[in-house]
Amino acid sequence: MAALLEAQSVSKRFGGLQALSNVGFTVAEGEIVGIIGPNGAGKTTLFNVVTGVYPPDSGRVVFRGADVTGAAPHRICKLGAARTFQISKPFADLTVLQTVRIGALNRIRDMAGATVKALEMLELMGLAGKRDELGRTLTVIERKRLEMARALATQPSLLLLDEVAAGLRPNEIQEMIALVRSIAAGGVSVLIIEHVLEAVMRLSGRIVVLNYGEVIAEGRPDELVDDPRVIEAYLGEAYSLA
Repeated sequence: MAALLEAQSVSKRFGGLQALSNVGFTVAEGEIVGIIGPNGAGKTTLFNVVTGVYPPDSGRVVFRGADVTGAAPHRICKLGAARTFQISKPFADLTVLQTVRIGALNRIRDMAGATVKALEMLELMGLAGKRDELGRTLTVIERKRLEMARALATQPSLLLLDEVAAGLRPNEIQEMIALVRSIAAGGVSVLIIEHVLEAVMRLSGRIVVLNYGEVIAEGRPDELVDDPRVIEAYLGEAYSLA
């Protein structure tokens, strides 16, 4: 499969902290790739570099065949990469529909067309009945779904999800897993950071493991659970896919 996204030897330093060190990985079209690692491993920094929030100090980011290293976030979004954030903070005074319509306007310039696309995404996310409510009134899982709806309204080819299962109850985690699978089945590639191991292990065809800003392992979930480097750095001895 052709690489949709490729990070090539990406490094990023903040003062004395080496947040990323020669990180490289790919996401192919139609693939779900997970990124795991302990707190401070560099996962969110990697998302920020890939989506243009921070430029890398060295290395390259290639998306859909274009070198987007250090490009502005809006340019990368226009090319088809959309993301959610670890902490969902809806616009305080906007309704659910208005929030998602902002995402739709990234691609659709007329308000009527953007409204149709926003309503379509709200239906997909199970939020159609909340369209006229303020975003700040939503529950945790509803806010996460709102973030995903806004991102999907930009019509991305790649969706970057930052801990969408965090803080959810067990039944809500199952709902989120099903939701991400349905998004991927619709033709959107997914790159997901997740601490909820059940979610990332069940969703990902391939996982990249970060520790102290470096890739220490990469492979299928069933391979990584037996990798001593991954067990020591993150999983611990007790984890099992069973």
